[in-house]
Amino acid sequence: MALPHAWRAARVTPLGELHTPPRMTAALLRLTVQVVLVASLWRGLYAHSGATAGLGRDQAVTYAVLAVLASRLRELDQYAGRDSVLQHMHFGTIVYWYLRPLPPARYYALRALGEQLYGAAWALAGYAVTLAAGVVRPPGSATAAGVFVLSLLLGQWVLYYVMLVIDQLCFWTLRNGAAMLILIFAQNLMAGVYAPLWFFPGWFRTMSTFLPFQATLGVPLSLYVGRIPLSDAGPQLALQAAWGVLLALFTRFLWRRAALRVVSQGG
Repeated sequence: MALPHAWRAARVTPLGELHTPPRMTAALLRLTVQVVLVASLWRGLYAHSGATAGLGRDQAVTYAVLAVLASRLRELDQYAGRDSVLQHMHFGTIVYWYLRPLPPARYYALRALGEQLYGAAWALAGYAVTLAAGVVRPPGSATAAGVFVLSLLLGQWVLYYVMLVIDQLCFWTLRNGAAMLILIFAQNLMAGVYAPLWFFPGWFRTMSTFLPFQATLGVPLSLYVGRIPLSDAGPQLALQAAWGVLLALFTRFLWRRAALRVVSQGG
């Protein structure tokens, strides 16, 4: 792969989706059902109660629906396209990542960028529809919208490295499909994908503050709905950036260690 054309790696997984219309149809149907069910669930939970955990009904519904839409940013079917790190490790094709002119870390980053841009198109379309339908409420001000966008970008940066760490574990565990599912579930749970962290017990929230997961999604969505006031946005953004830097250094170290475990036999 010529380096000037390395950007084409970003098209790998999205093209797999675009050339498989049934998968796109299934994704649209699943996303629609998820939004409808999640909105109905939270409206039902708030039918006979006021504010809970600092969130009113509209805030909770907005948070939950945005969490569903945000999940589309990195929810492409890599497994169906045989493009997951776990599969490459299983079939031994991971060696080709180290035989190309393009370094594995750069290829992985470009591929993830393509996935996020493709997923962002889905998320933005869903946001426009739900906003027009009154399912989610708009941000309180232009400043709040700007802070949310910045926090969401930082959150996606952190999420990229979190998912990279999970994938890099395959170099040491090799066959870890069940462990990968558990790790992804834990990441979603502590990121606030399934429910805002404000609803969890105090000890759980305290534990989450020492982990990077809530910086991926919980912080941006809490800023959007106003659960975290704009006056507290500065420290939260700084913490997200700090997690991004720390994870970037850690994954860079893991890439170097992983290269020592890859062996190419034959010509």
